[in-house]
Amino acid sequence: MIEYVNQLGGGAPSTGPLPAGASAVVWSLDTTATDVGGHRLRDAERVLDAEERERASRMVRPGLRDRYLASHLGLRILLGGYLGVAPREVGLMREDCPCCGEPHGRPAVVGGGVHFSLSHSGDLAYLAFSAVPVGVDIEEIPGGQTVSDVLSSLHPAETAELESLAPELRPGALGRLWARKEACLKAAGTGLALGLTEPYVGSLPEPAAVPGWSLTDLPAPAGYAAALAVAG
Repeated sequence: MIEYVNQLGGGAPSTGPLPAGASAVVWSLDTTATDVGGHRLRDAERVLDAEERERASRMVRPGLRDRYLASHLGLRILLGGYLGVAPREVGLMREDCPCCGEPHGRPAVVGGGVHFSLSHSGDLAYLAFSAVPVGVDIEEIPGGQTVSDVLSSLHPAETAELESLAPELRPGALGRLWARKEACLKAAGTGLALGLTEPYVGSLPEPAAVPGWSLTDLPAPAGYAAALAVAG
């Protein structure tokens, strides 16, 4: 079950308890907003930790930096609500990578308590929270050249599906495929380390069944595709 919650705006959000079992709550956020969940964007660096501030400082384009600050401010506000602590008190870490064992795997809360996933593309961010491992992804629909560039990197069945479509239909199909694939890879914590071949998620209107995960397409504005993967 997925509880899809509309945009996190300028007012303080009502988080409530997380649903039990293999389910998730998903929030959306306009990353161009100047007020996020009752906090002003210009005050974001007072809430973020040193690593987040350092990463933001390396972003030379103001628009890109503001989108990063807004999405991470929103993440901390929502995590704080679910954990019952102030946003600045949320401790974040990286789990060990399942591929190499180094500490650059899935982002996590220090001490556990809630699993989360964050994705941003264009001017939108999606944030997912669950009691079990979860991955969310939102993608702007790609251009035709992107389709050509990645076709050979996908699962052979996915490549065949896309090649069978008229050229004008391929970008939309790749967008939903890519969102599904990224959601699964984020949930598993592998990222792109093992490539894009597995898992097979399909490009058809309904996602393929992925063993061990509940994979679902999410509502998204025109020009975007989004998906959610929840363990179990």
